Amino acid sequence: MKLRSKAAALLLLAVAALLLALLSLRAGRSEPPAPPARPASAPQRHPAPVPARRSGPGALPGASPGARRRRPQRLRPRAGRRGAAGPEKLARRPGEPRGFQAVLPRELWMHLAVVACGNRLEETLVMLKSAVLFSHRKIQFHIFTEDSLKSEFDKQLRQWPDSYTKKFEHRIYPITFSVGNPQEWKKLFKPCAAQRLFLPVILKDVDSLLYVDTDVLFLRPVDDIWKLLRQFNSTQLAAMAPEHEIPKIGWYSRFARHPFYGSAGVNSGVMLMNLTRIRSAQFKNSMIPTGLAWEDMLYPLYQKYKNAITWGDQDLLNIIFYFNPECLYVFPCQWNYRPDHCMYGSNCKEAEREGVSVLHGNRGVYHDDKQPTFKALYEAVRD
Repeated sequence: MKLRSKAAALLLLAVAALLLALLSLRAGRSEPPAPPARPASAPQRHPAPVPARRSGPGALPGASPGARRRRPQRLRPRAGRRGAAGPEKLARRPGEPRGFQAVLPRELWMHLAVVACGNRLEETLVMLKSAVLFSHRKIQFHIFTEDSLKSEFDKQLRQWPDSYTKKFEHRIYPITFSVGNPQEWKKLFKPCAAQRLFLPVILKDVDSLLYVDTDVLFLRPVDDIWKLLRQFNSTQLAAMAPEHEIPKIGWYSRFARHPFYGSAGVNSGVMLMNLTRIRSAQFKNSMIPTGLAWEDMLYPLYQKYKNAITWGDQDLLNIIFYFNPECLYVFPCQWNYRPDHCMYGSNCKEAEREGVSVLHGNRGVYHDDKQPTFKALYEAVRD
């Protein structure tokens, strides 16, 4: 009996000690809403506190001196990376307050460019709307358009709800070509489409850029395709998706009269670019034995192949990356999903597994009844 009593007593003492330890730990880590004042005569349970700093910008609202004493020491950035933080840490995530975006440094904004001429006003606005609807980080829109559309773009974008206009800024640029005959460039394939070739030259202060055609819809955050920039190796400076997944039914592999990238070519409707690398690179070519800078290469390349190209600027990009394949990162078809991927059966396996990330409604399928699903998605975002 004595042994049992002693065991019970020891067990009770152990439980009491454990409870006291837990209470002490909790008191040290959590902050009670309104801690009661300690009587002056009560013995101190802890060493005397360090004198509290005066209240200021760094003070915690409503915190007692004891709570301040236990505030964890703030980690300092490593030397050489003062204040540095990865984009994924600064991006707003679902559930975080919208005001969080205000602290995002401008150099971590995403940059999205589009070229819109003729009757592409509505289509472009719907594309921009899809980008804003789903994305977390702020976006800088670079809109290249004719003078007749500038005021309407500005008016329409400023009429969007405040909760969305806080997520982007926009700049509107004229259509300009730095080399060659501007009228010749402007009429190459679709109106103004060749403008995309000159983006590295015009946007000298932009490091990286996502270019998209007006008939593109984002079905997930732009943040996700922007992250692909981090997958570039040391030589890659642009990313595009294949023009076709199956070479035997591809256009380039059957009909092209000029060099093209890979076995089926690439589609330039969604193009991710490291502009800094493009501006500093020397590109191999079929005109001279040495390399040429991007701007110096464009017009001679066009002059050499203008009678052989069908798809304008996209063909020129295919020729460039045929001679410089190490410069291109090829991303899966789900990032540039077109009617070709489902017209004659499904041939984009990534989209089957993960869904469509970027929808590209080329051939006017948003505005006719040939592809009802493409049209329905476009109208849903538009409305």
